[in-house]
Amino acid sequence: MNTKKIAEYRKLLDVTKTATLKELKTIYRKSMKEDHPDTIADPVERLEAEERSKQVIEAYHFLVSIAPETLEKDKDEYIKTTTTSNILEFYMDNGVLYISFLDGNQFEYFGVPKNTYIKMINAESPNRFAKRHIFNEFTYRSASKLVAAE
Repeated sequence: MNTKKIAEYRKLLDVTKTATLKELKTIYRKSMKEDHPDTIADPVERLEAEERSKQVIEAYHFLVSIAPETLEKDKDEYIKTTTTSNILEFYMDNGVLYISFLDGNQFEYFGVPKNTYIKMINAESPNRFAKRHIFNEFTYRSASKLVAAE
């Protein structure tokens, strides 16, 4: 998941970075109503509608997880974790930096350049490096909440 994919999700739902949760929900419901596979008789069109529905659902859930309101609601916990807990482990996969903390929280960071990740690996203190160059610089979401929601 990279920043390009985030832009594609926003384009799919026709929203901006500042879309509220209410706006996202309204657009999501409208899209699902218009394109719901159960309302389409033609088998080919129905398959296309199913695929569009999956994309809309995926985009909606992702955009909700990084929405300003979601991040604001969890901001105190995020700040507490990133300022008081040390990093347990971190790795990068498919353009996403995953960081797990000793307090049990996990976050995903999007758009982190590979060379920044390599600098973090080579840093004397990855924790200090992340505080200076990762935590407040990149779009993120709580991976802990994703696991809890499933």
